[in-house]
Amino acid sequence: MCTSLHFGKQRGLAQCASATGVFCILALDHRQAVLNVFSRYGEKAFQESVNFKKQVIQSLSSFSTAFLLDPVIGAAPAISARVLPGATGLIVTIEESGYAGPSFARVSRLPSDWNAEKIKKMGASAIKLLVYYHPEAETAFAMQGFLEQVSQDCTRCDIPLFLEILTYSPSKEGLALSNEQRRDAIIRSAAELTPIGGDVLKVEFPAGSSENRRIWEDACCSISQASQIPWVLLSAGVDSEVFLEQAKTACDSGASGILAGRAIWKEALSLDGEARNAFLQDIAQERLRQLLMLCEINAKPYYVLSTPQTVEENWQIRYLGF
Repeated sequence: MCTSLHFGKQRGLAQCASATGVFCILALDHRQAVLNVFSRYGEKAFQESVNFKKQVIQSLSSFSTAFLLDPVIGAAPAISARVLPGATGLIVTIEESGYAGPSFARVSRLPSDWNAEKIKKMGASAIKLLVYYHPEAETAFAMQGFLEQVSQDCTRCDIPLFLEILTYSPSKEGLALSNEQRRDAIIRSAAELTPIGGDVLKVEFPAGSSENRRIWEDACCSISQASQIPWVLLSAGVDSEVFLEQAKTACDSGASGILAGRAIWKEALSLDGEARNAFLQDIAQERLRQLLMLCEINAKPYYVLSTPQTVEENWQIRYLGF
């Protein structure tokens, strides 16, 4: 299924991709988790968190097609300090950190002081929305409506939406999902939510690390079939070696690249000074370089699933402003 992208969405996705139309995006939108790590600095926790993100951006921008950042300790400070290259895409989170409600019926929500218009206004290339979702959860219908609302706002602002789906167990008894149940939930969620909204799907790896490669391949192919939009793989904090294998399977199976964070830089959180800098400049850079090469060779260009907006004479008359 091909969708037609308006000019703003078309331009925003191009800013987040490589010249060949694939994504190798570094996720650094973690908020409370990063602040908690730097709470050891007391009153300086906020500034140290900002400094950490700026250092990661400076070290890894050469191999990132875009950065996914939160607005407060990520995007605004990076722009202000001029550490985010102008040629690199910027995706900004819109949702409130964490979820409301019980663990078996999770609710994503928006902050009262943050929206699509403000993200567009600050110069972002795209917006990221995280939706906690399970097709059988009692909040599933409400989350569909939530996604539809945000998607309509993004369309009104003509800015791309990266839709991140995180699945969970809807069991009130606290039973964890088996590998098969989790795989089914991920694939069903992609099938149910991507027709509602989003321009790129950010999704978990749909198979357990101990399962055989045939299951990996079949599960990733199922996502490509279920999703009506291009998809990228998130890392969920797995070890870098495992994620490299997962990314190759995903890209070989139709993914348009990766949008990963902790698998690349997580060790840097426990380091300071020169030790952190050395890790980022050496190990983290090499991890991301390998992922970029993999995406360029194996990933499916995102624009294969879309068509450009037709340009007609006096098109600007029908192009509505805010």
